Amino acid sequence: MSNSVKPAPPTTLVIFGAFGDLTRRLLMPALINMTRLGLVGDDFHVLGVGIDEGDDQSLREALGNFDAKGGEGASEKGDAWARLKDRVAYLKGDFTHDEVYERLKTRVSGNVAFYFAVPAKFFGEIVVKLTDHNLMTETPHAFRRIAIEKPFGHDLASARDLNARILDKVSEAQVYRIDHFLGKETVQNIMTARFANMMIERVWNSDCISHVQITAAETVDVGTRGKFYDTTGALRDMVPNHLFQLLAMVAMEPPANFDAEAIRNEKGKVLKAVRVYSPAQAKRNGVRGAYTAGKVQGHDVPDYTATADVAPDSHTETYVALKLMVDTWRWAGVPFYLRTGKAMTCRDTEIVITFKPVPFASFPGAAADMLPPNRLIIQIQPDEGLSMDINIKRPGLEVATAPIALDFRYADAFNIGHLTGYESLIYDLFAGDQTLFQRADAIEAGWAAVQPFLDLWATDQSIPEPYEAGTLGPAAADALLSHDGHEWHELAPAGQTVP
Repeated sequence: MSNSVKPAPPTTLVIFGAFGDLTRRLLMPALINMTRLGLVGDDFHVLGVGIDEGDDQSLREALGNFDAKGGEGASEKGDAWARLKDRVAYLKGDFTHDEVYERLKTRVSGNVAFYFAVPAKFFGEIVVKLTDHNLMTETPHAFRRIAIEKPFGHDLASARDLNARILDKVSEAQVYRIDHFLGKETVQNIMTARFANMMIERVWNSDCISHVQITAAETVDVGTRGKFYDTTGALRDMVPNHLFQLLAMVAMEPPANFDAEAIRNEKGKVLKAVRVYSPAQAKRNGVRGAYTAGKVQGHDVPDYTATADVAPDSHTETYVALKLMVDTWRWAGVPFYLRTGKAMTCRDTEIVITFKPVPFASFPGAAADMLPPNRLIIQIQPDEGLSMDINIKRPGLEVATAPIALDFRYADAFNIGHLTGYESLIYDLFAGDQTLFQRADAIEAGWAAVQPFLDLWATDQSIPEPYEAGTLGPAAADALLSHDGHEWHELAPAGQTVP
């Protein structure tokens, strides 16, 4: 974060779900970082709302438990928390009841942002009640905004219904649909790397690019989230939100300017251009799997169906791989391969742009198709950075080539500290910048693209292909690429580079 960034305007952040895991694990650490970095001032307040027993002090104690963890910047974060905690308050009540909103009206004034850190089933109802109690009415001097976490719907029909219900009450300009992937520095850097470097943008098309891979691999299993996950699955949980946002950043056209609506227009065009498959096409271009018992980084992981609150005969996928096409002039014929899964060999979120081979190689004994392809690897987590694979001459008298990687890591070049990824999103929420937030039409376009897979798997009664926990996923995912003459980029544990 630059020291030249002005503090956000005076704002009260109302968090529905004050004692929840999201608030404790991500939102409050982000707010403390924002206090430490000067992104919010002494005129910033937090008001938590929830049904849990407690008062101002008990909420502060629950959210301040990070102090005991130590770690990088612990002293600075402790100082920031000491400055912030007296401005954290609690309103106990059931937010499905009208009386809570009447009491809320007496507690807030001026600029207010309402954060929905609650299950998705409450999103529409909270918006309706906020509006009915005049809590969303703006003035020329005070904004009212809502921030909504995923999942935004569970299919195309429900996403449309939720959008319609919300936008019947408030304007699109007041709605901030959050995807925390977009708070990552490297994700935001995709546009800068493309549009600030002529050598990259010139080759960013189907003339030069063979295919694109987008991976979000997790080592964690479903754990205690069985009840949620068994009704959701990997496709709904990750693809129409996280992975499609990465796809849109890669595939978008240059915007006319870097205004929020110009950027969101271009991203929306990409998602609307993702080919909507027929049932037969969906069957050929989608793979799903579910992990079986195994070891992940030395720890035993039980079979997915042995997880608490998961049906023993569950057909829910914990892994999904898709081949998608973006039907635009720039990307005609370029496949986009997406994969995500739990209990995999390592944690790794990355975008791999693989370029076409050179048309001819004049090196002795080296055919063009024997040279490794150039690749641009955008590492999103855990080690944010960029890497470019190129071919060079090996040392020695013989003219022979060797692939090398030109690496850049944010942590090596900048003192970025430990941020949650929510800091920039919350700051933009307060500042009124919707660039990194999803618009209604883009949400619906994403669901439209995955709906054929949801429909197919709901009706064909197929069982997800098993893969052992601690591996890279089911074999059918490899076949999805090998059929086209490609293979998945090998995932690397943190701190390592795949040769």
